[in-house]
Amino acid sequence: MSAGTYTPAPGAAPLGRMIVSQAAFETKMLLRNGEQLLLTVVIPSLLLVLFSTVDIVAVPTESSGGEGRAVDFLAPGVLALAVMSTAFTGQAIATGFERRYGVLKRLGASPIPRWALMTAKTLSVLVTEILQVVLLTAIALALGWSPQGSPLAVLLLLVLGTAAFSGLGLLMAGTLKAEVTLAAANLVFLLLLVGGGVIVPLDRFPDGVASVLGLLPISALSDGLRDVLGHGAGMPWGNLGILALWAVLGLGAAARTFRWE
Repeated sequence: MSAGTYTPAPGAAPLGRMIVSQAAFETKMLLRNGEQLLLTVVIPSLLLVLFSTVDIVAVPTESSGGEGRAVDFLAPGVLALAVMSTAFTGQAIATGFERRYGVLKRLGASPIPRWALMTAKTLSVLVTEILQVVLLTAIALALGWSPQGSPLAVLLLLVLGTAAFSGLGLLMAGTLKAEVTLAAANLVFLLLLVGGGVIVPLDRFPDGVASVLGLLPISALSDGLRDVLGHGAGMPWGNLGILALWAVLGLGAAARTFRWE
């Protein structure tokens, strides 16, 4: 046996392996967290089932195929809500407390670069969103939903929506105290649930208010998904533009102001 066979070879693992391992760890932690599961899975699923089967809020029932169901309006909005709950609310709260407890500070001193850590967190968000989309789509189909439109348009909307909400979540988590982030993220979630066109159509609001609400990322995402999946519309460039602007502003501000401790 040659000499040196058992000699340790210290050094960091390949960058790709570090990112994948960290992303897997982040995903496992999220799926084990009961509060996060309530926010990202249980609440959107309950809202979809409840408002699709019980006449609580009047929603449009006209679709391109004639008389439709409430689920045709609600399903795209709940998909948008799922993206917001994971990329914004869940990520903001989790990252805020990681920063408070010094987890980010210690990870920042590890071999994994900080940009790679943010990449791993983003991958974790995307994996969680895939699980959400699959579950909510299955529920909506069971309730009679008949989606249509371009898968590419839906993918672009979801990706840009994720980027927009991730930027805003990291901006909040990197600048505010953890307790403030917890309260603010949940408050924003509730406000956008009501005023973001998820379960209440924007045309129920006064014209001036509806115009302002239509510029919010949740409104752009839910309206874009509704146009594509509900009416078979082409590429929703207006909604994509709004989401892209929020993504650039949010991620840019987060990169400039994020504090690791």
